[in-house]
This record gives sequence, structure tokens and C-alpha cells, in this order.
Amino acid sequence: MGSPTHRVDHPYVSRRPDMAGGSPVVAGTKFPVRSLVQYVLKQGMSPEELVREFPQLSLPAVYDALSYYYDHQAELEAEMEDNTEARWREEM
Repeated sequence: MGSPTHRVDHPYVSRRPDMAGGSPVVAGTKFPVRSLVQYVLKQGMSPEELVREFPQLSLPAVYDALSYYYDHQAELEAEMEDNTEARWREEM
């Protein structure tokens, strides 16, 4: 999957250097996009289940975060690889 040919706004995703190590989060929360991707795409939780489990999220935010992931897939996959438990243990 390539990069989008035009800039796509993701109003439900933000980045702040002082939050989640500068990783993208669901706007208005501290919930990292990488965690959302892990739950929905890697573990098979539905967006509706995720919203029930984490009420600070909304369905529009979840779907926008998933869209953000697909627009930045290589970057987020690398970030997820760097944030595995095995990687943390290697650094100790």
C-alpha cells in the first residue's frame, strides 16, 4: 500500500511530543493509535467492542484512527515492532 497522493486530514488523531512519546493518539485521549490497531486489526476486536471496552473512544475516532494507520502503515508497523515486550527486554 503506497502513500496517499494528497494530504488526508485525520481530525480524530493528534501528535504531541509530551504524550505517548510523540506517537499518534486518538485526539482528546492518551490512547495510542498503535494500541487501537493492535486490538482491532491484530487481535480481531470489532470497533464496537473497542468502544464498549474503552468508553473514552468513539466509533468515528476509531475509524479515523484506522484510516490514519492505513495512510501511515509503514511508520506505525515499525513503531509497533519497536514497542513489543521482547524489544523492551532486549534493551534491559
